[in-house]
Amino acid sequence: MIVKGAGSENMSAVKMFRPTEQNLISKYIAKVVLDAGGKPCPPIILGIGIGGSFDKAAALSKKALLNPVFKKEDMNEFEKEIFDHVNSLGIGCMGLGGDTTAIGIRVEEADCHTASLPVAINIQCWADRRQSAIYEK
Repeated sequence: MIVKGAGSENMSAVKMFRPTEQNLISKYIAKVVLDAGGKPCPPIILGIGIGGSFDKAAALSKKALLNPVFKKEDMNEFEKEIFDHVNSLGIGCMGLGGDTTAIGIRVEEADCHTASLPVAINIQCWADRRQSAIYEK
């Protein structure tokens, strides 16, 4: 289960890219975060879903937020690129300026049709409340 505030949820976005536009994905993610500014109560955690279909990418972005926040050294190169790009925006804590806009980037991927490349961004505020439980019959 994940508890989300609407301020961060309202800043979510989905864009359909062409497969030849993979190099534009990190710039798009940074633009979404820049446009959101202080509204999602930064520092934020970004759940990013890439691939599948329009709705699958959105589900993947939510699923990504259920993963633990990784230290930068544990991120892959793509996640590091996004992390650095977002933190260079200067939005900072609560939108008051600074170099810590994001504290985590999580990416989930799926295969997709060769004619499209959906990318969904789901923003989580700093209060990343998650809980899990095992139910037995």
